[in-house]
Amino acid sequence: MTDSAERVPHILPLPHALGTGIIIETGQILSDGNQAAIKQFIDEYESALSRFRDDSLVGRMRTASHGGTFDFPDWAVELFDLYDRLFEATAGAIDPCVGATLIQLGYARSFEQQMLEQQTLERQTFEHRTLDHQAHARNSKSAQSKSPTNPSPTNWDSYRTRITWRDIERHGTTLVTHAPVALDFGAAGKGYAVDLLAEQLQTTAAQSFVIDAGGDMLIHGRQRPITIALENPLDLTQAVGTASITEGALCASAPSRRHWTAHNGQQVHHLINALDGQPVDEVTATWVSVTPQTGRQQPFPTATADGLATALFTTSPARLRAYFDFECALLYADHTAAQSAAFPGAFFTEDR
Repeated sequence: MTDSAERVPHILPLPHALGTGIIIETGQILSDGNQAAIKQFIDEYESALSRFRDDSLVGRMRTASHGGTFDFPDWAVELFDLYDRLFEATAGAIDPCVGATLIQLGYARSFEQQMLEQQTLERQTFEHRTLDHQAHARNSKSAQSKSPTNPSPTNWDSYRTRITWRDIERHGTTLVTHAPVALDFGAAGKGYAVDLLAEQLQTTAAQSFVIDAGGDMLIHGRQRPITIALENPLDLTQAVGTASITEGALCASAPSRRHWTAHNGQQVHHLINALDGQPVDEVTATWVSVTPQTGRQQPFPTATADGLATALFTTSPARLRAYFDFECALLYADHTAAQSAAFPGAFFTEDR
């Protein structure tokens, strides 16, 4: 039998945070001061890394006609280190410099606002659920570049000369550029924010908590597992399986909530292979778990799971395992599915 705090959690909804909204559930009430500190950190995070804020550091990098030197907060160093690993593990397919491609394909601020409005409506009944009785449906660089900013992916000759993450000079949390660069940290940035929020919560009286950032989840201090629905990317009202997590991170990625018609009439989505600038079509959904049972301790489990959920659209699990410890499940466009042996869940199957 669980205690009352676990049965009836305290919920802090942050509906506009990071574009998808965040829900924090704790076993103890957070003080007004702690809640204010969380909201202040989210604003600080977005003011540094948001591609959708013109006044952010990322926004200033995009509009700096001759580049410049950009000093990010100290907490960004591990995020940049993670992108170094993701860039290497995927041979450049996961690259934060893909931001220009996303903008040119039409994934701009107006689209993000539309998605936020839709997701806010979808979460109206979610904020008063309990933890146990409702499932969650989700889903040192020194080379100096004289290259132009990222051109349209339809022009391959110019696209292959684009600026990449490796071309940006980095000194800790300081990035040096020599031309405008449109960065997008969406592959792992939301999960990283969750991990940093978890660090904040651990300095409070909250001994157990769940952070849900639009499908990127971190569970800590639970006595019983949480059952999480694996959202069907072809029908968002259905699940294709479930996963159960007591401690650790589970992140999902799919194009089902971020797809649109580009200016040229092409149906596109936000999961881009940076090597060719095109949306990936072979994979339809991924789920990645990073838990204490996964293997070596991961200092930022949600960021790792978040980044890998994106990386699996471009790179095989076998290659990624050479760089990271994780478990995963995938759905493919040909309607086949696969999961690693220790993934903490399973797909639904029909008896024939």
